[in-house]
Amino acid sequence: MKRIIAAVLLFAILLTGCAEAAAAGDLMEGYVAQPISEEVVEPHVAPADFAVSLFQNSLTDGENTLVSPLSVLSALAMVANGAEGETLSQMEAVLGATPEQLNSWFLSYMSRLGEEDALHLANAIWFNTHERFTPDPDFLQTNADYFGAGIRSGEFNEALCREINKWVEEHTDGMIPEILDEIPEDAVMYLVNALAFEARWASTYREEQVRDGIFTTEDGREQDVRLMHDTVFAYLELENAAGFLRHYKDGYTFAALLPNAGVTVAELAASLEGAELTTLLAEPQGVPVKTAIPKFQGESSLKLNEILANMGMGDAFDQERANLTGLGTSSRGNIYINRVLHKTFISVSEEGTRAGAATMVEANDRAMGVMVDQKEVILDRPFIYMIVDTESNLPIFMGTCMDLG
Repeated sequence: MKRIIAAVLLFAILLTGCAEAAAAGDLMEGYVAQPISEEVVEPHVAPADFAVSLFQNSLTDGENTLVSPLSVLSALAMVANGAEGETLSQMEAVLGATPEQLNSWFLSYMSRLGEEDALHLANAIWFNTHERFTPDPDFLQTNADYFGAGIRSGEFNEALCREINKWVEEHTDGMIPEILDEIPEDAVMYLVNALAFEARWASTYREEQVRDGIFTTEDGREQDVRLMHDTVFAYLELENAAGFLRHYKDGYTFAALLPNAGVTVAELAASLEGAELTTLLAEPQGVPVKTAIPKFQGESSLKLNEILANMGMGDAFDQERANLTGLGTSSRGNIYINRVLHKTFISVSEEGTRAGAATMVEANDRAMGVMVDQKEVILDRPFIYMIVDTESNLPIFMGTCMDLG
């Protein structure tokens, strides 16, 4: 099945020193996921809080933004299994749960995703077999058990770089052909999450529903666009915005929030809260809404180091204070995160949505109701949009459409 939204998270765990070379070992070699009792799958996690915070902190004035909170959360949750001390405390505060709670949440979430589900998640870990680095076997086994992470080992070189890129390409249906340009000499571990999602509208737009229109940016520039018109029955209303849900097939939905006149996208974004957003998405008003969505595509490239540090997990990026000893140990020094890169792409059309994302972390290691007055939400000026899992009301992707030029 072709999945047309993709996200990849790549964590490169690096240290000072050099790595040598050879091919990686077999996936899951020595680490096979063990059955986990359903009794432990009683998570107390509020992923919408993390999603909103990541989105808010990723905004750039006047520019389109797109992030995949689910993918980022997945990879960070794997890393958290190796954090200790103050580094762990900071990660728990940012992620909103303990590693044990996150493990259970992801096990529960991933267990309901069947082969024909629109969403596909994959995780993998590669670790360096250089004699200087010894991975913690409990860390590897925990991520295999709860995240289904495949485990590979080998010396880090160009061949392993090509192998990681091939894995990413396969698990994003070819949309992300390359995530890693080279492996630094100091790398000892890579933790990778790939997210792929097929998003066809439950009701595709007919030819007569797509008409020319004008999109006006916040600074008053007018841009020619093609607007896709329809009436839906899922109205969203906030004090400073109005919006709607338009459903995809298979339990997912497109959500849009249009700021009220005089309110900027940044001001709307800053006012969002995870619990309020979850309730809003779960309880739309069943009234008719005349809508129009522009056909658009956009991309975003972010470095998340400062964003994540501002969210509260700064120690993980500090060479001296980082405590990721649960990942393993190195004879050359402390393991810390060196950089986090997040790249995304999205295209919205009559048929559905096509998007992709890639994130590299490098550490130096939606029934018709009774007819009432019709609402109208025409997305002909900057707005916030989300791709939402309607069962959990978790935004898989969150973005802003600021400029269609």
